[in-house]
Amino acid sequence: METPDVGIPPQLARRMSMPEQYEYLRTRFGRRRALVTAGAVASGLLTGCAGGGPESGTKGSPSASATRGSALAPFGRHLAFGADPRTQMRVSWQVPGAVRGPYVRIGLRPDDLGRKIAAEVRDLHTPGVSGVRLALDQFYVHAALDRLTPGTTYYYGVGHDGFDPAAAAHRSTIAHFRTAPAAAPSSFTFTAFGDQGVGETAASSDHLMLRQDPAFHLHAGDLCYADGTGHGKKTDGYDPGFWDLFLKQNEQVARTVPWMVTTGNHDMEAWYSPEGYGGQLARWSLPDSGFDAKSTPGAYTFTYGNVGVVALDANDVSYEITANLGHSGGRQTAWLERTLKKLRAADGIDFVVVFFHHCAYSTSAHASDGGVRKEWLPLFDDHRVDLVVNGHNHVYERTDALRGGAVGRAVPIGGTADPVRDGIVYVTAGGGGRDLYGFRPGSKETYEGHERAHRPVDSFVWATRSGQARNETVDWSRVRYRGFSLLRVEAESGAHPRLKVSALAHDGRRVDHFEVKRGI
Repeated sequence: METPDVGIPPQLARRMSMPEQYEYLRTRFGRRRALVTAGAVASGLLTGCAGGGPESGTKGSPSASATRGSALAPFGRHLAFGADPRTQMRVSWQVPGAVRGPYVRIGLRPDDLGRKIAAEVRDLHTPGVSGVRLALDQFYVHAALDRLTPGTTYYYGVGHDGFDPAAAAHRSTIAHFRTAPAAAPSSFTFTAFGDQGVGETAASSDHLMLRQDPAFHLHAGDLCYADGTGHGKKTDGYDPGFWDLFLKQNEQVARTVPWMVTTGNHDMEAWYSPEGYGGQLARWSLPDSGFDAKSTPGAYTFTYGNVGVVALDANDVSYEITANLGHSGGRQTAWLERTLKKLRAADGIDFVVVFFHHCAYSTSAHASDGGVRKEWLPLFDDHRVDLVVNGHNHVYERTDALRGGAVGRAVPIGGTADPVRDGIVYVTAGGGGRDLYGFRPGSKETYEGHERAHRPVDSFVWATRSGQARNETVDWSRVRYRGFSLLRVEAESGAHPRLKVSALAHDGRRVDHFEVKRGI
């Protein structure tokens, strides 16, 4: 099928259906030009007003408002836990124009959505840049669901004046979620990756994730790549229309699986204050359990079963990409120390998992970040963190158990690590869908079914605040896989708790596995 030759990057156009091309053009250029450049699309696909303003002659008319509302179908539904996953869920979505009276219907059966909860619209305006893009208005909607019952499946639908999800015409949009149980289950699964983007391989990551039936998903940053440069500056190439595609793409999983994201360097969008995080604040409703949800939305914590999870914003400490270096004034690191101490003292928490974007230990393109090592690794060691998950490098790579920067115990494929005795295993899970990286010359892949003899490899670390790098030869790189993949973690509780960690290629093959046990 021939694709429009105006406005859509060819690489993206090849991955999009004609309706998706039309939607992309509409968000970039407005409805009138989209109709011209994507004329093969039936004009009846969109009858609402792009940009949210009323059609000519309909201002102030309630019936006209309802008519427009019926045409502005919600899309891009995504869930996130509140601070307490047992009783709180946040439902978010997008609408193609301004709507009135947004809400969520919720109930215990799909045919009985009797509870109605008001939602808020967060509009986001992106200014135009001559010769680059036109101005774009986007409308994100959020509802806070509190006082839920633990361990319960709820059905929900999102709507607004003129669009009722309980109406027969819209019942196919009803989705569901399940709150965390009141007590730790005997086992549950969660997944993780970073660096996803938009496209066929990114969507394949979602398909693979769904097959794991996770209780939640950790996204380690570089979500959408609307900012294609990733320097966190207004000189970066930036197209906010990619967010519409990203949220549509991931709706298949994010509408039922809580999508817990943190902030990568490509997510610092300098067009929005504060600190380039205004876009994140508009699009996501994440737990307010961090130190400052407004200035650093990617830092928070939650507990599910016997696992405490901590999300961090590594832009605050990165020596490689310094746009937001030190932006929290040390508050994030101080909060991290308090949080790890609290989690370690809490009853019922066997494991602490930390995830963020920039790598503490990796030998691929971006290698390791000395700022992360300096600020956070001593705290991870002191509080015996059990697993650290990063993105940033578009590969899968996994270390042995490390303490104080040195190997405390070799953890071959199928091996076991005790964080108290041996140290922490660090995983780079950056194969979520964006174009893949490689490894340095002489550093060959080694993974399950394709093992090589273990030997030191050459790499480097971003060593100073001024962005200078230092070469290093490392002996901690245990598994290296250059392919799209995701991390699957099964947490078991009881007398002998453990984390069973696996890396899965897109075809379902396992390319790594190991276990984390305490006190073995």
